[in-house]
Amino acid sequence: MGFQEVASALSKLNNTTNATNVSQESFISLDQGDPTIFESYWREQGDRCTVVISATDFMSYFSDISNTCWFLMPELAEAIKRLHRAVGNAVTEDRYIVVGTGSTQLYMAALYALTSPGGPEPVSVVCASPYYASYEQETSFVQSGLYKWEGDAYTFDKDGPYIELVTSPNNPDGSKREAVVNRAQGKTIHDYAYYWPQFTPITYAADQDIMLFTLSKSTGHAGSRLGWAIVKDKEVAKKMTKFMEISSIGISKESQVRAAKILGVIADDCAAGSDNFFAYSQKVMAERWEKLREVVKGSELFSLPKYPQEYCNFIGELSEASPAFAWLKIKEDVDLEGILKGQKILTKSGTVSGADKRYVRISMLHQEDAYKIFLERLTLLVNGKSMVENVV
Repeated sequence: MGFQEVASALSKLNNTTNATNVSQESFISLDQGDPTIFESYWREQGDRCTVVISATDFMSYFSDISNTCWFLMPELAEAIKRLHRAVGNAVTEDRYIVVGTGSTQLYMAALYALTSPGGPEPVSVVCASPYYASYEQETSFVQSGLYKWEGDAYTFDKDGPYIELVTSPNNPDGSKREAVVNRAQGKTIHDYAYYWPQFTPITYAADQDIMLFTLSKSTGHAGSRLGWAIVKDKEVAKKMTKFMEISSIGISKESQVRAAKILGVIADDCAAGSDNFFAYSQKVMAERWEKLREVVKGSELFSLPKYPQEYCNFIGELSEASPAFAWLKIKEDVDLEGILKGQKILTKSGTVSGADKRYVRISMLHQEDAYKIFLERLTLLVNGKSMVENVV
């Protein structure tokens, strides 16, 4: 089910997709990673991130014709580099930055760049299970002759060139990942959407060939639809830029200016050693996970992944991952998505991520009122006071 279908269904159920007016009778929509959890922080910032745009601003297609990515605004490029230096999660020096409409468009651009002009057979695209459900849809949607979705990297056994997607931390289970196929003819695309301090300890500066990041998960501004790729090879960056040029003639300058302002404010706060967005968001995510684990630990039916404590270079102490999604498992061979739906909790089944029906992905990113009701309903299941005992 896509975003539009979800919104329509929830509307019919007298629910709201942003969960700001939920009640005990509402369906709680935790099947989409809409990061409204961070709204309260940005509201408290007042006008620090306000951007004023006049009618004569940004009328040209072009931003910097000397840049490989000619529609990338210089102030955004600088803000991206400053933020990565402050956090220490990615190498940006002597790299090329390509900006896109979220990491979704950048993923498509990377596929094009790594497979064009094409060969006798489409290049296989794989990702280790459980994987982000939309990868399969995005790879197959245009039915390209350049590449073809081949599913789980763990079971991939075809000869020839291939591309492996590596999502780290992983969506949906929060684990840190490395490539698993590792053959000479392979290339990789690393999705680092969740490699930020609020979700996981920052243990190294990533330095892969193609690295994807997105504003939606780094700061919570999903509606701006902006992402960026950090690319080592200039020719790959050129091809990715060409894909953007053909598909959308660049991306919105309004989004770029807003993103530059927001990323710059975060970088300033990090450099000043003052309270910053990541310190706030890491605390909020950790508290949510603590509450969820408290509920689940009393259950013989449900379980959650365990994450090791690691030294985080950003916060300067040991910490544990607090992923954007909870990968919940039920012990019995039953449809967990259906059980939770019976309790008016909408989740995403593990079957769409290459796993099975005993798993669901639960968003940890919705606002507090929805999350509280979710915990109350899950507690009823754990305590055997609702329909689960009739199913298993």
